[in-house]
Amino acid sequence: QVQLVESGGGLVQAGGSLRLSCAASGRTFSRYAMGWFRQAPGKEREFVAAISWNGGSTNYADSVKGRFTISRDNAKKTVYLQMGVLRPEDTAVYYCAAENHGSAYASPDEYDYWGQGTQVTVSS
Repeated sequence: QVQLVESGGGLVQAGGSLRLSCAASGRTFSRYAMGWFRQAPGKEREFVAAISWNGGSTNYADSVKGRFTISRDNAKKTVYLQMGVLRPEDTAVYYCAAENHGSAYASPDEYDYWGQGTQVTVSS
């Protein structure tokens, strides 16, 4: 069982940066791949980024490539999403998720545990 708690969301102007964190509980965090997803009002949840169990593989949505970076610290049981050059269309609730096969999948169906989400609002 893994419990996930996101933090770091907030209000930022377009062009600005934010870093999201996702803290995990449980002894087996290092076995899980971790992903970030987001959901804007009236839209489906969409993939943002994922990282494999050891950080050796990452995967990004085309819409965030070159602007967002996912990383993890297994000793701290935390995954991060560094977001830069933010745009109003990045406004959403951001969720982290854990996947127990260790691979950086993009499909939310592959993920077994989810956090409660943190709101990111980008003003124009």
